[in-house]
Amino acid sequence: MNKKEVIFVLLNEFADWEGAYIATCLNLGVKPGSPVKYTVKTMSITKDPITSIGGFRILPDYDLSDMPEDHAGLILIGGMRWFSPEAGQIVPLVEKAIEENKLVAGICNASVFLGMHGYLNSVKHTSNGIDYLKQYAGDKYTGEDNYINKQAVRDGKIVTANGTSPLEFCREVLYVLEADTPEIIEESYLFYTNGLSPK
Repeated sequence: MNKKEVIFVLLNEFADWEGAYIATCLNLGVKPGSPVKYTVKTMSITKDPITSIGGFRILPDYDLSDMPEDHAGLILIGGMRWFSPEAGQIVPLVEKAIEENKLVAGICNASVFLGMHGYLNSVKHTSNGIDYLKQYAGDKYTGEDNYINKQAVRDGKIVTANGTSPLEFCREVLYVLEADTPEIIEESYLFYTNGLSPK
């Protein structure tokens, strides 16, 4: 089976933990042994090494010049660089993905980035709190009535989450991608939430 690529968009000082569960579930199967429908790739503005908040150095698979058109969606991983001018270069990729009805997911400050560019105004969404979102997203954000104070929110193909909810973010992304059955997705979420010693 030809696996579609899911692209993780990483800027320097990205938050290691925010995409870890999604990447694992997509690369290995939502449940070990489940069918694997996707492959995980990374992209950044250039192919220069980037370093996570936790100190992991990675070499992006793609940059702005060779990003493939035929991907299954974009997952924007948080970090402070989403507020920098360089992040603006990602806007055309997000715009195209939304136009083509592909997954666009943003967690933590990447959800604020989506708000900054008007992508959250007409969809249900969340972020790191409504006051934080309004403060940093600026004038183009007019979607306060659609804000939901939850860990993660899925509306159509757009998923948003706050920075403390990598598991909820993962669950909603898996639903959009139909990475497995709803039962397996929920089972996976509960396993990662409760672990081997349920609370």
